[in-house]
Amino acid sequence: MLDLKTHIARTLPISVAALALAGCVTSAGTEPPPVEVSEPTPVALDALFAAYDQASLEMSPISKAYRGIRDEDYGRWDDVSDDAERARYELLQDAARSMQEQFDAAALPEQDNLSYRLFDALAERRASLWPYREYDYIFDQMRGAQSQLPAFLINIHRVSDAEQAQAYVSRIQGMGPVVDTLTAQSRERADRGIMPPDWVYPRVISDIENLLNAGEDNAVLEDFADKVDALEINQETKEGLKGEAVLAWAGSAQPAYQRLLAEMQRQQEIAPTDDGIWRLPDGDKYYAALLANYTTTDLTADQIHQIGLEQVERIQGEMRAIMEQVGFEGDLQDFFEFTRTDDRFFYDTREAYLADAQAKIDAIEQRLPEYFGVLPTDPMVIKPVEAFREQSAGKAFYQRPAPDGSRPGTYYVNLYNLKDMSKNELEALAYHEALPGHHLQLSIQTQLGDLPAFRRFGGVTAYSEGWGLYSEELPKEMGFYTDPYSDFGRLGMELWRAARLVVDTGLHHKRWSREEAIEYLQQNTPNPQGDIVKAIERYIVYPGQATAYMIGKLKIMELREMARAELGEDFDIRGFHDAILTSGPVPLSIMEENVMAWVEGVQSGG
Repeated sequence: MLDLKTHIARTLPISVAALALAGCVTSAGTEPPPVEVSEPTPVALDALFAAYDQASLEMSPISKAYRGIRDEDYGRWDDVSDDAERARYELLQDAARSMQEQFDAAALPEQDNLSYRLFDALAERRASLWPYREYDYIFDQMRGAQSQLPAFLINIHRVSDAEQAQAYVSRIQGMGPVVDTLTAQSRERADRGIMPPDWVYPRVISDIENLLNAGEDNAVLEDFADKVDALEINQETKEGLKGEAVLAWAGSAQPAYQRLLAEMQRQQEIAPTDDGIWRLPDGDKYYAALLANYTTTDLTADQIHQIGLEQVERIQGEMRAIMEQVGFEGDLQDFFEFTRTDDRFFYDTREAYLADAQAKIDAIEQRLPEYFGVLPTDPMVIKPVEAFREQSAGKAFYQRPAPDGSRPGTYYVNLYNLKDMSKNELEALAYHEALPGHHLQLSIQTQLGDLPAFRRFGGVTAYSEGWGLYSEELPKEMGFYTDPYSDFGRLGMELWRAARLVVDTGLHHKRWSREEAIEYLQQNTPNPQGDIVKAIERYIVYPGQATAYMIGKLKIMELREMARAELGEDFDIRGFHDAILTSGPVPLSIMEENVMAWVEGVQSGG
């Protein structure tokens, strides 16, 4: 394989080559070479984005694996040191500065202009959060490294030959240094008071102990054995590889996890009891930056809180109409209690849940051509969350497909406690995560081959989660949700997102406690207690993210009604959806521009 630096220097204008080289040497502390300005052309802009993407991938073997790139880095983890984090940040900022110096956005063709603005906005969002980079919790129950590392091996690291199996063993061996580096960072931050609340630690410790105490049922070693056994190689080689994996786990990963366990137990003794990030230095500024990053708006915490209260009131009114429809006697709280406790609303087996979810997805897939011009091309599967992380993981989530087709899109459902997975919510969950939600959106995005990689593989939370929530309501217009209790489940999930606006801002701005936030959801949503506790605990360690769903969905609905009013009989729902989806993820202000451009194109006969 041609060395990256040599390849870039040979094939790109000198200014872009300098940019990529700078990104590759920043981590060593070397000053980037001076940037020479070349004539701005769309081709050169594409080359700049390509150079940035290539340099980013060279810094991240994990990103390569998600993309389906399996080269000489396939057995390595990302460098998780502070220097490497800074290098990745500086690469992005250097690329943005080089773009600004070389190109006049106004003079670029439409798509290049949009790429310029999106890349500039990406760099600005990262810069706004950079001062608070150490405020992210390294180990928590949502995105903690203690579970993400084994989950990556199980779900992303493919083994199609003995060489890739050996790379898996190398990654098991490499887990030790990675876990130790992260443990040291966590220890240093905790000693400065930057750590999650005390209740987080039992969840993290449980994940660690599940791996350490599993014995022969260790999730990583089981997965490796299954993948090796499926290979068409001789039995002696298979047994040799499995033996190497066991030794790598025992010699590297296991001792590091034991050291992590001891550190988590130490931190648990000194952990804070306050829940919101207001307790951190400049916590108010950090939260404001998070809200701006996730919603891509300038809405304040107080404004978002008020929007949440108003949406809760609206949705509860629609729920009362369903109460009348089914003839329920009692108030809304009584109806909530009925739907969260009556056995008729829950499955007895995991297999039954998975079968019904698949049936709903199959049914709506047949109707997609009536509502979308561009359709997903990747296959999708439904899988239960793996046993080692199901106690701490969320109730449902989606993993995008590999761009080369080697990995399907995957809709994960958490079936650890079937009482947390109501039949009433099954449809809305499937529509959100699978079709017409994230699978449709991310498959289309991944296959936008003419766009720069940062647009094909990046994300804007308000866009993607706004689409997911919009995708829960759209099927009602398509004739689904024929069971009123299923429609109530849809409203319950929308109510959930509205209430998130209230509790997220309550926790991190208004200084609510975990218990106050739990109480609010108990009083205002139909969700079971397990759901409620897990959700509040998510919002505490993932501040601001949950506000993006409703803010994004409201914007999509607003734009759809605007377009319908402007176009009248010329309004085509397929064209509207394509206007939203075929740009890839964008901030909400740019989404509005895209829809307006589509409307003007229809009006002009384009």
